[in-house]
Amino acid sequence: MKIVLAYSGGLDTSVALHWLKEKYDAEVIAFCADIGQLESLEAVRDRALRTGASKVYMEPLSERYLRDFALPALQAHARYENKYLVAAPLSRPLIAQRMVEIAHAEGADAVAHGATGKGNDQVRFHTSVTALDPGLKVLAPVIDWELTTRESEIAYAREHGIEVSVTKENPYSIDTNIWGTSIECGELDDVEQAPPARAWQLTADPKSAPDRAERITVGFEGGVPVALDGEKLELTELVGRLNTVAARHGVGRVDIVESRIVGFKTRGIYEAPAATVLMAAHEELEAVVLDRETLHHKQSLALRYAELAYYGYWFSDLRRALDGFVATLQPQVNGEITMELYKGSCTVVSRRSPNSRYSGALATYEAGDTFDHKAGAGFAYVWSLPLTRP
Repeated sequence: MKIVLAYSGGLDTSVALHWLKEKYDAEVIAFCADIGQLESLEAVRDRALRTGASKVYMEPLSERYLRDFALPALQAHARYENKYLVAAPLSRPLIAQRMVEIAHAEGADAVAHGATGKGNDQVRFHTSVTALDPGLKVLAPVIDWELTTRESEIAYAREHGIEVSVTKENPYSIDTNIWGTSIECGELDDVEQAPPARAWQLTADPKSAPDRAERITVGFEGGVPVALDGEKLELTELVGRLNTVAARHGVGRVDIVESRIVGFKTRGIYEAPAATVLMAAHEELEAVVLDRETLHHKQSLALRYAELAYYGYWFSDLRRALDGFVATLQPQVNGEITMELYKGSCTVVSRRSPNSRYSGALATYEAGDTFDHKAGAGFAYVWSLPLTRP
């Protein structure tokens, strides 16, 4: 048997690699997507080989991830439960897509992941692989094995000489990519307590962030961020630079009790410095260039889009249809938004667009007002007719 395993180098997938080899007497091919993780990927490759992988696929996929997954979510303004910018959920369909492609190339019988039965990712991986190739078997060793706690996994790893970074002193489950970082488990399971300072991975504590605000300008063409402070940049470089700047000011932290796919509540903290700034800027630019009815309808779809990403329905017809709607609007989304970053906040201070629908002459109450006030009175009369009684 030949299995392609989505491998991160963490506790679950490291133990899973060894367990799959023993359980199925299988050849296990490890696949690690390089999408901007914090850890050294060369160390991850070496760990996979030492743990028994027959081959390791390690591919730079940040550009593909941003272009094909994060950018559509940005343009749709996807926030799960109006808070979470779904960085990890957006990476799962990409990982599943590449696993299926590798399985086809290698003649593998199955793909596997390291998600738990109570987690969201086991649903996302299974759903994505099934949508792409229902004939491939999807294995979930963390659900099937006898290791019922993280402590027992750590003990298994030590027993079999598997190197892992998780210890009782460092209990967090951390998932990182260029769009954001997710941190769960450990003390974070206590929703009555604030996150420990050591849990945050990227961002400065807003209280100790610089005492002087910093202004940055993001330029958009066709809804795509293309420039930072007037300098044209490729998307990957722009996001990388913006992550550094915004993180320095403590921007992009979220602490949320969220509703998991499988039905219960969980607590997680998330850091998405660049994504937070870009979302605020893109939303503000659309507020300037889209008409009221289109803008309001698009806002009503943003939560649904985030749900589809979070639920693992990326390869659904509905998500593609929503992308089609959003894409028709992006040619108007051109211009610059200037933001002020200060101690965890990200505030819009300036808006410029050649497609702006804003008219100072109509909006002003000072001299130069061009609005027809008498027509406004007539409009109010007509507008109120549905509420009148005969």
